[in-house]
Amino acid sequence: MNPAFPAGGAFALPALAALPPWFLVAAAAVLGLLVGSFLNVVIHRLPRMMEHDEANYIAEVRSDPLPYPDRYNLMVPRSACPHCGHAIAAWENIPVISYLFLRGRCSSCKAPIGMRYPLVELATGVLSALAAWHFGATWQGVAALVLLWALMALTMIDADTQLLPDQITLPLVWLGLLLNLAGLFVPIADAVIGAVAGYLLLWSAYWLFKLVRGKEGMGYGDFKLMAALGAWFGWQALPSLVLLSSVVGVVFGVANIALRRQGRDTPFPFGPFIAGAGGLVLFFGPGVLPLLFMP
Repeated sequence: MNPAFPAGGAFALPALAALPPWFLVAAAAVLGLLVGSFLNVVIHRLPRMMEHDEANYIAEVRSDPLPYPDRYNLMVPRSACPHCGHAIAAWENIPVISYLFLRGRCSSCKAPIGMRYPLVELATGVLSALAAWHFGATWQGVAALVLLWALMALTMIDADTQLLPDQITLPLVWLGLLLNLAGLFVPIADAVIGAVAGYLLLWSAYWLFKLVRGKEGMGYGDFKLMAALGAWFGWQALPSLVLLSSVVGVVFGVANIALRRQGRDTPFPFGPFIAGAGGLVLFFGPGVLPLLFMP
């Protein structure tokens, strides 16, 4: 149990605590693999759902025909190969195993399937197992799973589109505050201050950068994600969250410029670095910086 957060006894789940620890970790890993498969759908479809909704709204205001009249959400239409339209069968959706069985190709047209799909599933499974091992059979463990799954989805969506959807960031803010009403990770006062201060820190940096450079340095989604992590872990975690995400983000940007993968003024997603910092604080607590830089 992380000493930076409350002891798990008050938040234990007796029914799960009776299970062997290895079984709990294995079950979390399998659950993570299944959730990772669903997250691939979320990562692919949520930005398109937002695009469809915006285009349809503009068309309605103008009394124009809807550009996207058909239903499109996380359930409809059925997943299909983007190359040939082959509907994905249930056995083809088994996390990782189906990818290996199909040798990374569509069963119908043999077009290659992106390696990212099994990697997202594997990463989600590993993170879920780590959460179960670290927090045990507690409500903190259940909450950690939800947070890690959301951060995984946000990381990949931001990497693809440079968007951090409100549909995920805002519920994370409210969920963090609700969980900490019972002091699940930090006292509620620390959570409220963390949410407000987390938003204002990046909001202030945004406007300072805009005043100095005359352009935007980050998006509003970054503010909301930092606010969400502040709501989960309290204001004490903000120095670690801001410093870790900023330092790693700067190193990444400089490396890309040095390797000539992007120009100096080319924007890159900041959300994955905030999410990564949030994962470190989840497992190591607000005092993660001394641990990382300890000789």
